[in-house]
Amino acid sequence: MSNLKKIKPLGNRIVVEREEAASSKGGILLPESAQKKPRMGKVLAVGPGKADDHGKLHTMNVRVGDRVLFASYGGTEYKSDDVDYLILSEEDVLAVYN
Repeated sequence: MSNLKKIKPLGNRIVVEREEAASSKGGILLPESAQKKPRMGKVLAVGPGKADDHGKLHTMNVRVGDRVLFASYGGTEYKSDDVDYLILSEEDVLAVYN
């Protein structure tokens, strides 16, 4: 069983799998330390939402399976089974694209 199945995001958090970094147009592969990490990924898990001051639960706008663009330095990285995951707040998501 994958460790990802054990992760259930709380509140307005989501779990995202980063997309792979692409090589340059000339086919040159840069070492990982010189590459910028992709700011796009696929949503794998979504929390229930965030409660406001009156206790009303606001559901998430992002759904499992959505492809998202997120802030560069947002979230917390998590590595499991040699795959990089990112746990983000919904506020760190800039856009959903298909």
